[in-house]
Amino acid sequence: MWKIENTDTIAAISTAVSESGIGVIRISGPDAVEIADRVYRSPGGKKRLAKVETHTIHYGYIVEPDAAVNALQSKPADVIDEVLVSVMRAPRTYTAEDVVEISCHGGVLAVTRVLDAVLKAGARAAQPGEFTKRAYLNGRIDLTEAEAVMDVIESKNRFALQNAVSQVQGTLYRRIEKVRKEMLYQSAHIEACLDDPEALSFESYLPEFSSAVQRWTKELSALLATADSGRLMQEGIRTAIVGKPNAGKSSLMNLLLGEDRAIVTPVAGTTRDVLTETITVGGMTLIVTDTAGIRETDDLVEKIGVQRAKGAIGRADLVLYLIDSSTCIDTEDREILNLIQGKKIIILQNKTDLHTMTDERQIRRMASEAGLGDGIPVLPFSATEKTGLDELVSALRTMFFDGKLSFNDEIVITNARHKELLKRALESLKQLSESIDSQMPEDFYTIDLMSAYEALGEITGQEAGEDLVNEIFSRFCMGK
Repeated sequence: MWKIENTDTIAAISTAVSESGIGVIRISGPDAVEIADRVYRSPGGKKRLAKVETHTIHYGYIVEPDAAVNALQSKPADVIDEVLVSVMRAPRTYTAEDVVEISCHGGVLAVTRVLDAVLKAGARAAQPGEFTKRAYLNGRIDLTEAEAVMDVIESKNRFALQNAVSQVQGTLYRRIEKVRKEMLYQSAHIEACLDDPEALSFESYLPEFSSAVQRWTKELSALLATADSGRLMQEGIRTAIVGKPNAGKSSLMNLLLGEDRAIVTPVAGTTRDVLTETITVGGMTLIVTDTAGIRETDDLVEKIGVQRAKGAIGRADLVLYLIDSSTCIDTEDREILNLIQGKKIIILQNKTDLHTMTDERQIRRMASEAGLGDGIPVLPFSATEKTGLDELVSALRTMFFDGKLSFNDEIVITNARHKELLKRALESLKQLSESIDSQMPEDFYTIDLMSAYEALGEITGQEAGEDLVNEIFSRFCMGK
């Protein structure tokens, strides 16, 4: 970890640039208060922000820099906006530097003019993620907490938000650091045994060391096991709605959305392209793609739609296969089952409000003949009558989240970078266990042990290089 020294002072708009009630301009750096003083004017024109107590809020106006210096001679035309200014001095701030936040009216023109005044007064425009990067480089947060800040902003459901907030509070960091401290202690003990074998016998210590390796492996494996459900929780379950033309796919899409987004008509083949929407249902985020009905056709446009539907199946985490229960199963249904082999599948026996020609027993027999097994959920459903949705949500939870979505205090890995580094650490521990079983010399143990230690350090940032840090923060939004 290294600290920023002799840095310049940065500023940016930290709220959305749109018509809103409030806009916030954040300033951070050694000259933050001084720069704010150059554009701030109190109602009486005498208050200086440099003289106020830390963590206090002050009413006043933002004016052009020259007008603030000559406050008593300034004119009404010099005033940009009426504001509240928060003054927070280091180190008890977001960046661990002096920070000033100007809360102004939220119009696009108002916030941009206030920012322009701050930049004229001597601040530099911040780069994306630079405030959080400074918090990391100044040691206020670790890399897992910094990445979780972006996860909070991008959370699509309350479970993703809950997990991200937990990581902002340092839960993952503490878990990883506990293991790293134990690894460092064990490595030091091995080195001590190698340096003074007469005083310290590693052979008698080996059972305790081996037990520690097994404990680390179990703990890190448990973390890694959450990664798949964590990705789905954070990013959403990529879901393809498939079926023959007129099976009710677009009606299901509209039902999930709660609005008439997809065109629904009695005419088969209405959907010619894929339509993708992000939907939250039952606390889960689904990235749902409504596809064209899959069938053989001579219509060129419909053919393209069918090909795109097949592409959506290939990318999907889940396939919702709609079968029109008011018609009989045919060869096209069996061909669709062949297309969705190897995917997580829920079959919806749609149009149960009509006279049933295809029942659950027939659907299960067809699925079994296609080699899909007997465990696939087959749910009675009616998109028209809006029945079966609760059963679908329950099936989704069982399929992806072991029947529940209450993670409580459990740490869930949602970051692909963390997942790969956990894999690397576990591979090193596996090699270490093999060396112990093969009774290799002790100096071989420290090589694999320190490889695992360094991989975990890359997760928290202790072993992260400058290029990696820059890459991570370049993905942040402006003003954060």
